[in-house]
Amino acid sequence: MALALAFPPLSPPPTPPLKPLCCRCSAVSQQHNNSSESQLVNFKYRPAVILPGLANNTSDYKKLEHILNGYGVPTVVAKVSRIDWLRNAAGLVDPNYWRGTLSPRPVLDWYLKRVDEAVNEAKELARGGSMSLIGHSAGGWLARVYMEEFELSHISLLLTLGTPHQPPPKGLPGVIDQTRGLLNYVEKHCSKAVYTPKLRYVCIAGRYIKGARLSDDSNVNSSSTFHVDIGQPDSEVAAVVNAMSTSTPTLRARFTGQGYKQVCGQADVWGDGVVPEVAAHLEGALNISLDGVYHSPFGSDDDSKPWYGSPAIVEQWVHHLLS
Repeated sequence: MALALAFPPLSPPPTPPLKPLCCRCSAVSQQHNNSSESQLVNFKYRPAVILPGLANNTSDYKKLEHILNGYGVPTVVAKVSRIDWLRNAAGLVDPNYWRGTLSPRPVLDWYLKRVDEAVNEAKELARGGSMSLIGHSAGGWLARVYMEEFELSHISLLLTLGTPHQPPPKGLPGVIDQTRGLLNYVEKHCSKAVYTPKLRYVCIAGRYIKGARLSDDSNVNSSSTFHVDIGQPDSEVAAVVNAMSTSTPTLRARFTGQGYKQVCGQADVWGDGVVPEVAAHLEGALNISLDGVYHSPFGSDDDSKPWYGSPAIVEQWVHHLLS
């Protein structure tokens, strides 16, 4: 769930000023013209590790990696391929999957191992200092699992982008926990979010589209609802949502709302097109909402439909990596 592009060597101040979205065009054109210069970046800040989201691979994050390199942040992306995600099918033979009480381990051990390898690579760049973790979508709550299962003394920042942190509410008609209990496990067993000098949690949510109910009647029969699987790859969700954009805005909002409902139990809320805003925030963290930000690089456009990794959007959150 990320793109990649070369960013020119920059020398931003520790807390660069935030600029409006209208400034993104010149930044994009400069990156294309200066790809060779990215090798000359003088890294000045602690390294960062990017944790890919569901069904994404390492190359999806090359653009974001180069952008962060341009800010002086040495960046490592956990090595994940799309076919790796088929390993999750092992959870189907676990009775806990069918009970809705699935645990991340051992089903996701393969992913945690890739993250640990990336963290060890970043440790060499840190030279005894701390590092940041950046989790996009499911990569955000998987980062919390990693921090719980592995030593985290070297991690000073967890920054999540469009991560569904909250488990869906139980007992609502038409709402099924698509993670089969994984988010309940994270909520129960992972450390609570904090924002302290030693460790900071920063959770960023996008407000790209507000969902809508299927009808004005709040008592819609659950059998008539669309079920959008939160476990479905973002590329597929984005493709369906994009297809809906050719129809009326109301129809698109209603379709998107059914996806939101599976995540947070409500359809008529704001979100990034996949994850509702309310689910992407954590109590105890520094919670931020950015208007006009789409969930996935699939179907996004840096100018008219930016996602979390678009240059102008990165500019609004990168200062957390520089302090």
